[in-house]
This record gives sequence, structure tokens and C-alpha cells, in this order.
Amino acid sequence: MNSKEPSHTLTFEEAVEIHKMIKDGIIQSRIAAHFDVNGGRISEVNKGKLHPGSYEAAFGIKAA
Repeated sequence: MNSKEPSHTLTFEEAVEIHKMIKDGIIQSRIAAHFDVNGGRISEVNKGKLHPGSYEAAFGIKAA
């Protein structure tokens, strides 16, 4: 990978997978490395700031 290339942009489907990985106990830094993103993006997914609704999609929760 060229160090000048931007990191990967997470998709909604990947955000769903990230929620499942977090629930399985995988630490956020390893998840970030897996997806080639900054750890802040994983935190944003976890907090619902990036790809809102991905948590609900990951665990089959219907929106109120």
C-alpha cells in the first residue's frame, strides 16, 4: 500500500460487522487494522456517529 493513499472508507455493511466484532470482544485497534482505517472511525461507528442504524441492523433491533 502506498503510504500517501487514504485509508479505506467504511461501508454500512462493514459497520454492521464492526458492531458484531466489538460484541465478540475484539479490541477497536485490531478492528481498525483489519479494515485499514483510523481507530477513530471504529469509535464513531461504535457511538452511532458514523452509519447510524448499523447497530440495530447488526442485532435485528427494529427502530422505534
